[in-house]
Amino acid sequence: MVIHAINSRNQLQGRIVEIVLGPVVSEVDVETDSGIVTSIVTTRSIRNLNLQVGQDVLAIFKATEVMIAKI
Repeated sequence: MVIHAINSRNQLQGRIVEIVLGPVVSEVDVETDSGIVTSIVTTRSIRNLNLQVGQDVLAIFKATEVMIAKI
């Protein structure tokens, strides 16, 4: 599934492998072909979306800053 209203270059398909719940914000780890992507999401949104380990999801990137490191 691709959400066409958002540029497809900013999306990675993956599966939720871990959710670390906090009182207000939580961490959601998504395993993609490119590696693990961690998203910080409000705990309320996790509950409202009924996100669970094992679910297939899209990791959609919205960045206002990009860091570059010399390798």
